[in-house]
Amino acid sequence: MSPALIAALPFLGALLPGLLIRSGRNVAAFSCGTMTLLALIGAVLHIPAILQGQVIVADFAWLPRIGLNASFRIDGLSLLFAILILGIGLLIITYARYYLSKDDPVGQFYTYLMLFQGAMVGIVLSDNILLLLVFWELTSLSSFLLIGYWKHLPEGRQGARMALTVTGAGGLAMIAGMLILGEIAGSYRISDILQAKEAIQASPFYLPALILILIGAFTKSAQFPFHFWLPHAMAAPTPVSAYLHSATMVKAGLFLMARLWPVLAGTPEWFYLVATTGLVTMLLGALIALFKDDLKALLAFSTVSHLGLITMLLGLGTEAGAIAAVFHIINHATFKAALFMTAGIIDHETGTRSIARLGGLRKLMPVTFLIGTIAALSMAGIPPFNGFLSKEMMLAEANDTVWAGYTQLFMVMATIGALFSVGYSFRFIWQVFFGDQRDDYPHHPHDPGPGLWFSPALLVVLVILIGLMPMTMSGWLVRVSADAVTGLETHPHIYMWHGVNAALIASIIAIAGGALLVFLHRPLQSGWDAAPRPEAKAMFDAVIRRAARWAQAVNDALHDGRLARGASMMAITVVMAGIFAWATGAVGPSTREMLPVEPVAAIGFVLLIVATGCMVTFHRNRLLALVLIGIVGLIVSCAFVYLSAPDLALTQISVEVATVMLMLLALNFLPKRTWVETGGLRRGADALIATAVGLGFGGLAYAIMRRDFAFETISGYHLENSYKLGGGDNVVNVTLVDFRGYDTFGEITVLGIAALVIFAMTETLMTGRSSRRLLNWRHDHREAGDRHPLLLVVATRLILPISLTVGLFIFLRGHNQPGGGFVAGLVVAISLLMQYMASGFAWAQEKQRVPFHAMIGLGVVVAAATGMGAWLWGVPFLTSNYTYVKLPFLEEFELATAMAFDLGVFLCVLGAVMLALNSLSRIARRAGETVNREPMDIDPSRDGHSHGEAN
Repeated sequence: MSPALIAALPFLGALLPGLLIRSGRNVAAFSCGTMTLLALIGAVLHIPAILQGQVIVADFAWLPRIGLNASFRIDGLSLLFAILILGIGLLIITYARYYLSKDDPVGQFYTYLMLFQGAMVGIVLSDNILLLLVFWELTSLSSFLLIGYWKHLPEGRQGARMALTVTGAGGLAMIAGMLILGEIAGSYRISDILQAKEAIQASPFYLPALILILIGAFTKSAQFPFHFWLPHAMAAPTPVSAYLHSATMVKAGLFLMARLWPVLAGTPEWFYLVATTGLVTMLLGALIALFKDDLKALLAFSTVSHLGLITMLLGLGTEAGAIAAVFHIINHATFKAALFMTAGIIDHETGTRSIARLGGLRKLMPVTFLIGTIAALSMAGIPPFNGFLSKEMMLAEANDTVWAGYTQLFMVMATIGALFSVGYSFRFIWQVFFGDQRDDYPHHPHDPGPGLWFSPALLVVLVILIGLMPMTMSGWLVRVSADAVTGLETHPHIYMWHGVNAALIASIIAIAGGALLVFLHRPLQSGWDAAPRPEAKAMFDAVIRRAARWAQAVNDALHDGRLARGASMMAITVVMAGIFAWATGAVGPSTREMLPVEPVAAIGFVLLIVATGCMVTFHRNRLLALVLIGIVGLIVSCAFVYLSAPDLALTQISVEVATVMLMLLALNFLPKRTWVETGGLRRGADALIATAVGLGFGGLAYAIMRRDFAFETISGYHLENSYKLGGGDNVVNVTLVDFRGYDTFGEITVLGIAALVIFAMTETLMTGRSSRRLLNWRHDHREAGDRHPLLLVVATRLILPISLTVGLFIFLRGHNQPGGGFVAGLVVAISLLMQYMASGFAWAQEKQRVPFHAMIGLGVVVAAATGMGAWLWGVPFLTSNYTYVKLPFLEEFELATAMAFDLGVFLCVLGAVMLALNSLSRIARRAGETVNREPMDIDPSRDGHSHGEAN
């Protein structure tokens, strides 16, 4: 199975729960489980090839010019994480089916879960750092949805916001670091980057890239000082916590460090930054976990500690450290997922997670006791379970590590961390399952059905088997994963007994010390509660509040709600940047002669300046301003014709006509004059700024037109390749539908959204106070007796078929002559606008059968389908093709796929213009519904306008 398909299956699975939820919870869970199982089988099928040292690659061109391709790969490290993500994900899906209550929207939960799963699989299978960044940010967004799934809980909403803020901020830093890394290596492909170790570590940008990447990895994997968000994520449902803490999200940071280990590790900077951070996180997380009362909080901080342990091992930069890190990733995923699901069972059955209210459950819940005890003993590093093996490997590596010249400091600190780990693990077992039975549980506890205990039980079986047969059960996976991490051929040897050595002695000390901590826990807890210490959550909340106040202060100072201020600031910034560039840069001498200024061009230029100046001067008269805007547009259209740009002239004149017609209709609902907004001093300042901006851009245009370019221009490329690559002689149209088709697709989408927003905004005018004002609206002047002049009606109906024919002609000729879908849409829209204006909206509305909303949607769909059709031929999105066809009795003519894209543009433009007209007409009909009614008593002072002003 292709790695791309494996990455896509969870996303396809995310569509099913919402569609099938009416069929029942079992069907929704089964559909997600099926897609996850298929993806897992697809990954497992590659095991033989991976064991032989092969790397499975799938590469699809996406945006190759910027290095963004959909590139996927499966090597040993990818295989390890894919098996963990999909395997544990399958168990979580099963567990969640029985954990969530009937009141929880299960379809929504499974959709979020599958999106999260797909994002994680995408990260580990990506072979392009830009694609990896896309999936990386998607994990932050999908985890936000999962952590805040119980929206009614304030702690759930806050935990989701905290996780998104911390990991999102780290992701921004990581984006910068990854881009630097790609630039150093000369490629954004991970396979190429992994071969550029010498160039990367010799670069002066190595340290900045390293720090930025590690910020992203540390925030995602909850390393100190970013550790605080992970325990607050426990507000999510337990299936989410089990998945997030064991195989996903937090493991993404570890994966990134392991993936880039071959090119970033082995330097003092890597050692001190990564190993030290991991050691501190390991100690701090274990210490805090020792004193937590909430079961999930204890397990959450224990996750922080174990993540620190793995980070520390990766930071050592040694082959043995990498092997131990990979092995502990496997072990931690098995026992931690089992422990979180055990905690969920206890909460589900007893009604509480407070350790102070638990005890004596070993007899009441024997199955849960067995599962939880084995998993906790593995977490403590007690033989013969798998956690003991990787803990011994960690201690052995710590014993060989020299930190800042000290030979035993690292070993001592690692032993203390292991001691704390034993302490909270033993506390979990002793205070929850042992002691006297209680009779004050919120619910009477008993073991649940197999639906809840099957998944953690299966993981506990793996804990035992890996501990007893490590090389058989996981040695092969550790080997291929360590090979991928180190880039070398490794030979891991994992055994239960290595003789009496420093690691074994440290383990004995940790076990004895941990047991002593449990025995002395009550007085230690009192001291911990009384001791002053910083609270990360309070510090985070204070920083957020302070940042919000600063942002609000800056926003209030810069944005007072007036467009003039924002426009002035932007204009001043542009002018100052231009002055700085001009003063510090070098402008060469002119290389082009001035063209002669012909009288017609001079007259047009003067008329343009006069019309613009009059519009600024007389803008308070809305109708006159609109007339002047039309004059400016007409002169600009003539200028395009004069400068041999007929496509632009057609577009400009069409836009002007359609815009003026719509604005004329809109003026019917506006005051005839605009009030004076600012004083004379402010208007003078605005005029000065506008003049400076105008002169600046004019000078820039003059300087560019008087000089030749020392490099190939984009326009030159388009002129040369318009026919060869796009099959059209009209360079403008080919550029819009081929070379820059993606831009055009985005623009028509935005245009359609804008039309829909206008339509939605008119709803607010049809209700509330706005509606009352419309009902009382009266013209302040006499209306013509003939609302639909016969001459205009007859003329527009005669013109309509001619206009439609012209529109069709302009559409069909667009690929080789001036025209195209955009202009054709405007021409047809203008002809329809004239029908509506002449005969009225009601008459015209009866004649048309296609809803404008659907027309916009169909246009976007047609354009998108045309673009995706290119994928069938293995070429990038929106790549066009053409051929020549000869039919009987006709000359040979061209057929291009760009015509279908242009059809989408045509439909979207036509629908957007007509939907805007529809919005205005709805308001007019609403205002005219009560022409013969008595006006309602509305206080003009409260409403803001008198009746005379409503027009």
